[in-house]
Amino acid sequence: MEHTTSINTIARHISESRRILFITGAGISADSGLPTYRGLGGMYNDNLTEDGIPVEQALAAKMLKIDPSVSWKYLMRIEESCRHATFNRAHEVIALLEQHKPDTWVLTQNIDGFHRQAGSHNLVEIHGRYTDLRCMDCDFKQSVENYAHFTDFPPRCPQCHEGILRPGVVLYGETLPMGDIVTIQHQLRLGFDMVITIGTSNQFPYITEPVLQVKRRGGVTVEINPQPTVLSDVVDHFLPLGAAEAMERIWRAVEPTLGG
Repeated sequence: MEHTTSINTIARHISESRRILFITGAGISADSGLPTYRGLGGMYNDNLTEDGIPVEQALAAKMLKIDPSVSWKYLMRIEESCRHATFNRAHEVIALLEQHKPDTWVLTQNIDGFHRQAGSHNLVEIHGRYTDLRCMDCDFKQSVENYAHFTDFPPRCPQCHEGILRPGVVLYGETLPMGDIVTIQHQLRLGFDMVITIGTSNQFPYITEPVLQVKRRGGVTVEINPQPTVLSDVVDHFLPLGAAEAMERIWRAVEPTLGG
């Protein structure tokens, strides 16, 4: 079967590793039926939204303040896509590996919450979660399952009745949460035996640097992505497959070596 040699080699490295870092992007959720977003809104690729502006502008922090109805139009569409989907085998396998190897960590760009739903605990959701809401005017915070219960648009704060709610995600123009950066930097200082990127374009320093750092320290580096990226010629193993297929095949190869 195609790629069998690479899969067996990757599985052997997983079996021999104690600390493993998975870095995941939108491609890992593609098999769940979600669009492979460019950032928060890649469903539009290089096209303008129906409002005649780039999606980066529609989903920018500045737009949320100036005209929240525009931002919320596209936030609602993203939420609806997530609401009607669930985690897939790739998320499950990563969570299973954590059960056998407790020092397995996940750094994800995704806001869909699928890693958490699948059972991952050592999880850094660097772009946040769409289900965490907070008021832009007061200290109200709330976690919700979905946005289906909203009766006004954009949704207003039930506490102060004036402020607009916003999701706890990193919008365009905002910085990454310092707490998450500190967490992943601490784990990187502890060191990883192996890093595996799955379904990410690897365009951002906070994604590429962990891979390069693990490689510099002699760890094994793997990329799983249907299309090559800037890291494909850098990593030790590049596997041009979809996330669910790749992780299922890797799991079948590694499971017999894990024991009870």
